[in-house]
Amino acid sequence: MTQAKPRFRTIEEYLDYDDGTDTRYELVGGELVTLPSEEPINNTIASLLFAAFLSIGIPYYRLAIGHQIQVVSAGVTVRQPDLIIHTEESIRALLSGERIIRLGMPVPMVVVEVVSPGKPGSENYDRDYVEKPREYAERGIPEYWLIDPSRSIVVVMTLQSDRYQTQEFRGEERIISSAFSGLQLTAKQILEAGA
Repeated sequence: MTQAKPRFRTIEEYLDYDDGTDTRYELVGGELVTLPSEEPINNTIASLLFAAFLSIGIPYYRLAIGHQIQVVSAGVTVRQPDLIIHTEESIRALLSGERIIRLGMPVPMVVVEVVSPGKPGSENYDRDYVEKPREYAERGIPEYWLIDPSRSIVVVMTLQSDRYQTQEFRGEERIISSAFSGLQLTAKQILEAGA
């Protein structure tokens, strides 16, 4: 017997939904979209970055895995990045009783996505390389990091006006971030986390 996917008219209905599993979802056009299973390296990369940001003085409470952000898009309503580095204002607003970073709330300083494998034109590729930069720029998030282990590249996008300027890092190149000048990580260290 096939069970119909639930439809949601409001974000509150989505936030109240619990299917009793650990399945990760995003809300697209009122429907749940199951996020692809994370590659083990994705979680290891997020953990490495969490520790790296702690080591340069970012307070632990401003680092978040699993927080969601409302976006403006033709279909997608809510995204769940792999790692969020909050500002004091965004974490304070979120912890004041909200469960997601809603439109109109202060935005985090950096959003990090670890790309799942996929070629240009595939759903994974288009979601991370095309849709999310547009959505995060629309929200005014100052920096978006795109970490792509299958292409051996770290992309740091910095918001200029209403668009991201892109800088790519490979191999032993040190990551340059306007938000974290003290960060001493190379692309290789991030991409080969745990190796």
